[in-house]
Amino acid sequence: MNKKLLGVLSFVLILSLVAGCTSKTSSNQASGDTIKVGLNYELSGVVATYGQNLSDGVLLAIEQINKDGGVLGKQIDPIKVDNKSEDTETANVSTRLATRDKVVVLLGPATSGNTKAASPAAMQNKIPLISASATADDVTVDSNGKVREYIFKTCFSDSFQGVMMAEFALKDLGFKNAAILADNTSDYAKGLSKAFKETFTSQGGTILAEEAYQAKDTDFKAVLTNLKGLNPEVLFVPGYYEETGLIVRQARELGLNVPILGGDGYESPKLTEIAGKDVLNQVYYSSHYSPMDDAEEVVKFKENFKVKYGKDADAFNALGYDLGYFLKDALERAGEANSEKLKDAIAETKDFKGVTGTISIDENHNPVKSVTIIEMKDGVPTFLKKLDPK
Repeated sequence: MNKKLLGVLSFVLILSLVAGCTSKTSSNQASGDTIKVGLNYELSGVVATYGQNLSDGVLLAIEQINKDGGVLGKQIDPIKVDNKSEDTETANVSTRLATRDKVVVLLGPATSGNTKAASPAAMQNKIPLISASATADDVTVDSNGKVREYIFKTCFSDSFQGVMMAEFALKDLGFKNAAILADNTSDYAKGLSKAFKETFTSQGGTILAEEAYQAKDTDFKAVLTNLKGLNPEVLFVPGYYEETGLIVRQARELGLNVPILGGDGYESPKLTEIAGKDVLNQVYYSSHYSPMDDAEEVVKFKENFKVKYGKDADAFNALGYDLGYFLKDALERAGEANSEKLKDAIAETKDFKGVTGTISIDENHNPVKSVTIIEMKDGVPTFLKKLDPK
């Protein structure tokens, strides 16, 4: 009996080891008539506008793709989950989608911090993760300079935004003296500030001061008064719309009427709600898309979006929409809804044409694409120009 029991136990142990090895090396793949796609977005919480708008864009693209016959003969099945704009919940959502729901790919989250929180589960389970808006430079590359094999993004990086806005301040606006007011709790703001400062000073500009605030602050008058006393020609304020809207309002109330520059964190209708139309002039920010673009694919997208949601599309809607079709393109080139093959296809993407621009993925899993400069005129985002990467 003991020998027989020992034999059975040994056999079970061998099977469990084989199963364990298999689970670590196998890829999630589609089964049946659907391809499961995980949507990990900020649908509630402090940056819900970004997550909701990206999700709306992705879902419109998936709806159109499925209506046109799907991809690889299958329908895309989006599994949408709210990460509540929290790092911990984001990580939990990523794990659930990868292990319980067996999705082939993870789309999102919206912010850089949440994307980094979602990445370990993607890496451990060997499932590609693609963010359309996580602009931090270290999203796809770790601190040692090693590319994260399964992590990709379809938006430009913070360093690129910072560089472009510094050059815009120097060359287009003609200013040499700037001050920086940035959220010191945000990797996003830190990345833009660093790139702006390095570019601005290396090309002959002077940074008069660097001041900081924290997310959820509401009173900026003291620091803005200090900055006003330095007489900057331009103020660089990288951050998200909730704080930057208040900063613009309070700066104008104090008589600090210099141009204010920022990044794509300004991209929300709530910026105008918070700041007020009357003060949103001489405000410029880098973005991924302009609704004033008259390219055929942009016009068609805007029409379809308005029919679906009854409102005009913004940049995050457009980024999400492009992400849906970017995924379709990669799946078709992969030839199979298999996570490993899909990862390789994403890395090999060249000249994918979307409504936010043409995308090629570089060796660091970042896109090579242009940046759009938006000028606020009486609270209305207005296309100013496009700047191409050098």
